Amino acid sequence: MRPPLFRLCFLLSRGLCGGREPLAVLEAAVHGGVDCVQLREKEMSGAELYEWGRKLRRECRRLGVPLVVNDHLELALALGAEGVHLGQEDLHADDARRLASDSLWIGLSTHDLEQLDEAAELRVDYAGFGPVFATPTKGYGIGLGAPQLAAALAIARVPVVAIGGITPENAWMIPEQAGVAVSTAIGLAEDPTAAARGLLAARL
Repeated sequence: MRPPLFRLCFLLSRGLCGGREPLAVLEAAVHGGVDCVQLREKEMSGAELYEWGRKLRRECRRLGVPLVVNDHLELALALGAEGVHLGQEDLHADDARRLASDSLWIGLSTHDLEQLDEAAELRVDYAGFGPVFATPTKGYGIGLGAPQLAAALAIARVPVVAIGGITPENAWMIPEQAGVAVSTAIGLAEDPTAAARGLLAARL
């Protein structure tokens, strides 16, 4: 299995930054070791997404970290982002690859071993797998668990990014073969820099 494209991705939602300026939270997170950022906004209009995405794209370039856009292939292409992340109900990964060619990373959310195995046939660059732990952000009261993540890594034919309820306190349960993606563990942390460092240090 190929290594993850990134070690720690920050899923940035403006409403999950504790009332602080999102770009300031992002900068602090990158100082702590975040090496990828995902634009993740579910409630914005198309115009709002584009304007916010332009600001985020500029900041990511300044900080030297790649930007992945959640759900919206056209927006990822328009912004010159590095990647797009698709859910099971979004544009099919094969269609995304046909439209984007090799200009974007394509990530795909998977929630069981069958979906993860199928991801390798869809020419995606990585697969998200989760929720590993319970996460109120996505409404999951129960996670798949660390043993299921280990089983996923055993069969995976694409890089895996673990997601869902991961914190500095439980990140030690995530094998180093997987990347990690978090939202509130950094966005709502009192010190985003320390939270990012804690997530990375827990896995050493």
